[in-house]
Amino acid sequence: MQTVMKYNVPDTDMIQELRSICGNEYVHTSDELLERYGQDETEDLVYRPAVVVVPADSIQVSKVVKLCSENSVALTPRGAGTGLSGGALPVHGGVVLSMERFNRIIEIDERNLQATVEPGVINEEFQNAVKEKGLFYPPDPASKGSCFLGGNIAHSSGGPKAVKYGTTRDYVLNLEVVLPTGEIVWTGANVLKYSTGYNLTHLMIGSEGTLGIVTKIVFRLIPYPQHNLVMLVPFDSAEKACEAVSAVFRAGITPSGMEFMERDAIDWVRAYNSDITVDVPETVQAHLLIEVDGNDMDVLYKDAERVAEVVAQYESGEVLFADTAAQKEMLWKMRRKVAEAVKSNSVYKEEDTVVPRAELPQLLKGVKEIGRKYGFKSVCYGHAGDGNLHVNIIKGDLSDEVWNNELPKGITEIFELCVKLGGTISGEHGIGLVQQPYIGIAIDNTRLELMRAIKKTFDPKMILNPGKIFMHKI
Repeated sequence: MQTVMKYNVPDTDMIQELRSICGNEYVHTSDELLERYGQDETEDLVYRPAVVVVPADSIQVSKVVKLCSENSVALTPRGAGTGLSGGALPVHGGVVLSMERFNRIIEIDERNLQATVEPGVINEEFQNAVKEKGLFYPPDPASKGSCFLGGNIAHSSGGPKAVKYGTTRDYVLNLEVVLPTGEIVWTGANVLKYSTGYNLTHLMIGSEGTLGIVTKIVFRLIPYPQHNLVMLVPFDSAEKACEAVSAVFRAGITPSGMEFMERDAIDWVRAYNSDITVDVPETVQAHLLIEVDGNDMDVLYKDAERVAEVVAQYESGEVLFADTAAQKEMLWKMRRKVAEAVKSNSVYKEEDTVVPRAELPQLLKGVKEIGRKYGFKSVCYGHAGDGNLHVNIIKGDLSDEVWNNELPKGITEIFELCVKLGGTISGEHGIGLVQQPYIGIAIDNTRLELMRAIKKTFDPKMILNPGKIFMHKI
């Protein structure tokens, strides 16, 4: 009979040993800090750890991991705390290991178009550093101004540029990782091709900190595109906006960004940010924010004209072309601030659905029908170009009874619809804690057992980020 794992609480002697490893000032037990490190951006969930440690290098991480393993104490790795699936929540208490001191860009290798960085580097700071050298690191989550690259590795984060350039996974060449046993390994090689046994690098990416703790990252880079054009396209029908997405690609255009925002998302973000001054007529129910980029402006103008021709076939309104860098920045800010605006209005749950892009109209229609069935309102937006729709379910005036007991039935139906349409239940936020009850909708038992076997091989004592992705059992 399988039983759920049990973990010990760090005692005084163990906490003192953690202090000897990391230094007194980098081991925290105060109520204020335990509360802070016990939450991320996932709803209003809080799980307080017993202690927080902030190591400075891989050797210290290794020693902390070995100590937790020897004492059967749960260990939860943490980046910037911007996650939306509860991946950094210490649900079994124990030790939180914060990577915030791993904040160095070690090398930017211009000859080989590579960079070696630590996982605590902020995404946007890394983007800006390589841009100064004419290079480009495309993955750009909405939280790029605060999220850590290590967290991006944990979830294979995407963002608007993923539609053309791919996700985090497509730019990782090699990783230094501390295994749950305390061993330090490199997972691959700093090369563009790799066919030397199992690809441990790709196994680590998206594993949500359950298989190892990343301490160094080698990224590949590409030349920075010199120009871009940004356009905002209004539609009187949200479903028509979704229909237009696939049509743009079928017309031979691959945008560098293609984002969907329904009416409520835009209204809420305009109310939340007074400096966003986009005029939205009453008839408009959705927008597509579309960007094309490259090095030849003539080609980009032709692409933009072709996009305008295509969307016109789906009852679009007058296309707004951003004339200045400031206007482009405002339009992208409007998109990136939607999540904050929604959070400021109500308690909510965000579902990270993804389907083949041509199925977006059916997904959106189904989400609204399920909402009417269960009595909830949803605000939808997301990366339309790669079929990734963020469904924000708003509590509003729903009772706690409905929110806690009926809503999961609606979420189940949304995920079942995703799978029926050829998609899955998370595109970039991960499974973490909050999607764990639904993973069986997307992944059958055979695959789940393979995943559990992989977890047990890497982490025989099941100490590393327990309670995430699936229930860890012995």
